[in-house]
Amino acid sequence: SYQGRAIATEEWHVNVPVAAGRLRRHGVDVVRCRSLVLPFRDDVFSVVLNRHEDMDSAEVARVLSPGGRLLTQQVGRDYWKELRRFFPTMQDFGDLFHRYQDELRSAGLTIVDARTHDTKVAYRGLGDIVFMLCVTPWTIPGFDPLDRDLQALLDLERDLSTEDGLVLSETYFHIGARKPA
Repeated sequence: SYQGRAIATEEWHVNVPVAAGRLRRHGVDVVRCRSLVLPFRDDVFSVVLNRHEDMDSAEVARVLSPGGRLLTQQVGRDYWKELRRFFPTMQDFGDLFHRYQDELRSAGLTIVDARTHDTKVAYRGLGDIVFMLCVTPWTIPGFDPLDRDLQALLDLERDLSTEDGLVLSETYFHIGARKPA
């Protein structure tokens, strides 16, 4: 069992009390802050976990103690690649997999593991896709399912429907890094 102190960060004010309520019973404190500017002293964490959050590699290196480790999971460039032909304005975050590795190395960390993987996910129907696009507004900037994007959604449903539902590729990558002792 882990005997250290765990702290979670969350930027969105709506999520802070939810996270605090769920994590408090596990002894985890929640700090509201931006992920790119961490309000912690240098060399204080033995582990930094980052899941789907923007990351400043130099900030991570700064707060990691010597010998400390980072593990991050991020959404890869080909996430929902099937949607690109229907939505040409879909956000392209670039090659974060290689960019983060380069930035972590530049910040003095050693990459100990880096891998990417794709999985197919079946959504039950168009409503599920619309919901996901509405709750991730950065995916398709200005997404408008009732007007401008309605025809693209209908075309998507027509072209991508299978017996399993609407099947999309979800691409993720993991990077593990270590700060020299």
